[in-house]
Amino acid sequence: MAAAGAEAVVAEDEEKRLPEGDPESGGDSEDEGDSDSSGDGEDEEKENEAEIQRLEEQLSINAFDYNCHLDLIKLLRQEGELVKLRRARQKMSELFPLTEEIWLDWLKDEIKMASESSEREKVYELFERAVKDYICPEIWLEYAQYSIGGIGQEGGIERVRSIFERALTAVGLHVTKGTALWEAYREFENAILETAQPAPGSVPSPEQQQMLCTQLEKIHTLFRRQLGIPLLDMETSYAEYEEWSEDPIPETTIKNYKKALQQLEKCKPYEEALLGAETPKLAEYQAYIDFEMKAGDPARIQLIYERALAENCLVPDLWARYNQYLDRQLKVKELVLSAHDRAVRNCPWTVGLWIRYLLAMERHRVDHSSISEMFEKALNAGFIQATDYVEIWQAYLDYLRRRVDFTQDSSKELEELRSAFARAVEYLKQEVEERFSESGDPSCTIMQNWARVEARLCNNMQKARELWDNIMTKGNAKYANMWLEYYNLERAHGDTQHCRKALHRAVQCTSDYPEHVCEVLLTLERIEGTLEDWDAAVQKTENRLARVNEQRAKAAEKEAALAKLEEEKAEQRKQARAEKKASKKAKKARSGEKRKADDDDEGEWGQEEEAEQPSKRHKGDGLLEEDMEVEMGLFGRSGPEKPDRPANQKEKATTSRKDIPKVLHDSSKDNVTVFVSNLSYNMAEPEVKLKELFESCGEVAEIRPVFSNKGTFRGYCYVEFKEEKSARQALGLDRQAVEGRPMFVSPCVDKNKHPDFKVFRYSTTLEKHKLFISGLPFSCTKEELEDVCKAHGNVKDIRLVTNRAGKPKGLAYVEYENEAQASQAVLKMDGLTVKEHVIKVMISNPPLRKLPDKAEAGRASQFAVPRQVYGARGKGRTQLSMVPRALQRQGNPVAKAENGMVQNSAAASSAPPEEPKKMSNADFAKMLLKKSAPLIEVVQNNLFCPQLCTSSFQALNCVRTQIPAVPRDPAG
Repeated sequence: MAAAGAEAVVAEDEEKRLPEGDPESGGDSEDEGDSDSSGDGEDEEKENEAEIQRLEEQLSINAFDYNCHLDLIKLLRQEGELVKLRRARQKMSELFPLTEEIWLDWLKDEIKMASESSEREKVYELFERAVKDYICPEIWLEYAQYSIGGIGQEGGIERVRSIFERALTAVGLHVTKGTALWEAYREFENAILETAQPAPGSVPSPEQQQMLCTQLEKIHTLFRRQLGIPLLDMETSYAEYEEWSEDPIPETTIKNYKKALQQLEKCKPYEEALLGAETPKLAEYQAYIDFEMKAGDPARIQLIYERALAENCLVPDLWARYNQYLDRQLKVKELVLSAHDRAVRNCPWTVGLWIRYLLAMERHRVDHSSISEMFEKALNAGFIQATDYVEIWQAYLDYLRRRVDFTQDSSKELEELRSAFARAVEYLKQEVEERFSESGDPSCTIMQNWARVEARLCNNMQKARELWDNIMTKGNAKYANMWLEYYNLERAHGDTQHCRKALHRAVQCTSDYPEHVCEVLLTLERIEGTLEDWDAAVQKTENRLARVNEQRAKAAEKEAALAKLEEEKAEQRKQARAEKKASKKAKKARSGEKRKADDDDEGEWGQEEEAEQPSKRHKGDGLLEEDMEVEMGLFGRSGPEKPDRPANQKEKATTSRKDIPKVLHDSSKDNVTVFVSNLSYNMAEPEVKLKELFESCGEVAEIRPVFSNKGTFRGYCYVEFKEEKSARQALGLDRQAVEGRPMFVSPCVDKNKHPDFKVFRYSTTLEKHKLFISGLPFSCTKEELEDVCKAHGNVKDIRLVTNRAGKPKGLAYVEYENEAQASQAVLKMDGLTVKEHVIKVMISNPPLRKLPDKAEAGRASQFAVPRQVYGARGKGRTQLSMVPRALQRQGNPVAKAENGMVQNSAAASSAPPEEPKKMSNADFAKMLLKKSAPLIEVVQNNLFCPQLCTSSFQALNCVRTQIPAVPRDPAG
């Protein structure tokens, strides 16, 4: 409010200094501007008032909305509403520990308004509350400096010294920030020393001399204490002490200083790791904690825990470890209870912290009313699971049971325990079941414990039997273990009649393990029963087991019938697939016959065709166009030139692309190269477009787009930089939209050397601060989703999932600042309707990706047929083989002698067939030019040579121009 008032005064002064009229613009226009600005201010003020009212209403519904508290305080501070601002800060501080920034803003506002001594005392109280939330050196320093302002009051100097001593105890060991407190304390004592100095030329009295010696000793003591602690910039403090002190520094101080320096060197790596790490720094803090735990100094261990918690106040596990250390090692009541209180205020949704707090309060003899009050707070904390309420109730009931003196027949504590048991059962039945649709206690553990207390400690078996009867009516009568629990309780504290009655009921009702219950019943009758009891037990168990076996046999028959039905369905599906496959083969056979008829009409192989078929080129990783021209040149001719036609205008447009030689990638430059994919095939001039985009990351050396043999852009390229850091920075452009498609940018890695390398920039593990949202409408934008999500917490990032074409898939990931906000958002947003679509919201926990078995993959690769075996284009969609029919007719051709006579088949079969020799392109060309072998032998010997020609059609065309016609096989 003071700040707002100061701004108003400055504004009024400026208005007074402004001239009444501007000769150039005129006074009327100035009046109009003033009216416009005042109108805008009134509108803004009304908007702020409406927003303040909305935030207050939202907090009345959910008081644990942390971000809503922050927004309200910010608006009230902006409007200068001091009374409402104080009330809002007070409410927030009651629910949550405030951060260092919030406390400093609050304290500075109150300090500006505090003028009288009574108001200063309120500021002191506020400082006391602030230093209890977190151990913050800045707040302690502010507290000490503010207390110096009250030095003129009675006991002011001692008060300042007391605050400084407490501050040194709390944060004086802070390696990086503790030095500032020590220096402030010394400056204060030096100021006291200056005031105690006698006037120049006067002789000090004995009292003054004594005071001077005492003050000097205090400063000496501060220097010595500081130099014995490992703090940054210790050397400067040591040099300052040498300069200030008239006497030589004691050996003990020097020894402690050197020891502290050694300890500082051990701490420096951990401090540097914290300085360079990104939030939340949990791993770095844990390593630092482990280091201090080995050293064993309780004060330093406590300080590093507090430093970690100041930056990770919403991590329940860290609070649990800290509280466990305090409970087991320090055992100081105020310190332990303060840490437990801060833990549950920071993480109220964690039931384990509340249970440990109740145990600590009981351990340190806190009065019963305080413990009961804390338990009531725990019930209102808003746990996220039904079982959490069962655990907190059980912990409180255990505490109440330990208060009861069971040697007395009746007491106030016993009645309170019984009423608490009854309230717990009712609470789980109504409150918890209404919220979670389950009680969280299906096996009725609380009622079981109540029955045990009544039977064993209160000797009230009648009440225990009533409780067990109630337990069995809640759906537990079919479980054998529940009946046996009751039987054991009756056996220990009841009588044989009730034991027999319980077992007879168990035999009738148990459905999971009836044999076990029958055995227990027969054992009881064998030991304590009469002949009539034995006969009745045998008859009952036999009848029951016979019914059970009959039911099991029927269930087995039903299961077998279902299995058989499933097998029949699987067989039907198999037959349907076989019939479908056969029909496809029949279609292929018919198309093959049609092609044969067409071939018969064309004439013999040696006859020239009127028009040669155009050569077909490989779109994939086959031979390049330059290689094609070389192979055709081996036969002394090249492909025929085609006249330009209107239909070939597209090909003419890409002629320039065809002429560009293919640039191979140099794997030695992988570290300065990125691979860019998923680009639009229609991108014009990709080199220019991508260079403009990637120049922001660093100097681009070269951009190599990949084109098909037809000259069209294939949607990916290589971007090479001058420096490696530029390539790393370019990875940040991954998923950026380029011409309506998400551009993929990944490191350039040779997949042959690193076959398992994959790039996936997002986490595939559980992230408790991130939400996965499904069912979103495709028209939902990032801004619209953010408006929905930010009402439940501070949204750090939103990612809408799209396909490769950039189209939305109705999925999104929303990242919050912490786990608490994400949990609250799940509760509020799951099932919400967004644009007539019901969305599903859950914590992000992607399923594990199924990785292929490497052994099987390796084994399969050994037998995999290379792609080129089917020709340059791979196996066609029609699956037609280009092998002559004469070779397809016989699976095992009969060997022939050179003169054409058939050799001995037995001899031929006994000798191992010689493997055909593979031939290179040059050998194949020479052989064809010499015309030394018939076509069949050529095709047979080189059938599986993937590098003969770029396509089977070209091979046949080449052969037909160089060798005489081969008579057609009549059988073909």
